[in-house]
Amino acid sequence: MVCRASYILFVRTSEIGASLSCWLRLVRLEAVSIAQYQGRVQHTVAKVFERWVTMPDQTSRLAPHNGPVHSHPNERTNTAGKQVSNKILLSISDSDYSSLRPHLEYVNLPNHIVLHEAGGKLEFAYFLNRGLISLVVVMKDGKTAEAGIVGNEGFTGTLAAVGLSRSPLQAVVQITGDGFRVGVGALQNTLESAPHLQLMLSRYVAIRGCQVAQTAACNRLHDIEQRLARWLLMTQDRVDSESLPITHDFLATMLGTDRPSVSLAAGILQRKKLIEYTRGAVKIVNRKKLKDSACECYGVIRQYDGELGSTRKRC
Repeated sequence: MVCRASYILFVRTSEIGASLSCWLRLVRLEAVSIAQYQGRVQHTVAKVFERWVTMPDQTSRLAPHNGPVHSHPNERTNTAGKQVSNKILLSISDSDYSSLRPHLEYVNLPNHIVLHEAGGKLEFAYFLNRGLISLVVVMKDGKTAEAGIVGNEGFTGTLAAVGLSRSPLQAVVQITGDGFRVGVGALQNTLESAPHLQLMLSRYVAIRGCQVAQTAACNRLHDIEQRLARWLLMTQDRVDSESLPITHDFLATMLGTDRPSVSLAAGILQRKKLIEYTRGAVKIVNRKKLKDSACECYGVIRQYDGELGSTRKRC
């Protein structure tokens, strides 16, 4: 049983690693059409999902807080009685959750704390209940650009779930929240006897790779107004709030541009009465029209998220 699980993990690790290498090469292209880019990504992901479907089912500044598993998934807690709101943890089978539960450590996640450094060894995987984490590319000169975001639909430290020990992306909390962390060793040991958990985490790795790839294309090919609208919509999907506690400086860093460009784009959206900007916060006042101002990448990324059934449906 353990040998088969190890084989499955090796196969998935190879597939995901190959896919990520392909996507990182595509990022460096000087120009590429959106249609061609999406086609390549969708073809790669389709192959990975096909293998999963046909494969047999045997398949520190953080503040830790110190019951039985409930039969209803929405009532799950860790051993200290802290409520679980993370959608992956709520979706897995009772038996797999029981195996992981002793390792879930509840933590507060304050704004701007770095959970993983780019290129550093992964020590924990984080499953958010609330808040927002940015996955950031850090260049040698210190410049940064966001490659993806994570809310309570997913987890960080994704590469640990497919047997890897390091991540090229920095993970930093951008909106204060809370959640659970699991030591990488404990997670990998649990996966050997938790096939449903392994499947869900591997799916998430692939889908997050799609988000990273689409974001790279978006940052290269679309103007700042479209990208800002796309980012605000994606963030609202994950934090489920009309008001987002973010600044223009932060948005400039995440979108890989300068503050004046973000201020100009935000001003355009505000004059169209799509958002309202106050000091340190952006409020979305007309989501439908904001979607019209966003590029096609928002719809593509949302479709990928739908593969997990992970985001709350909005108009």
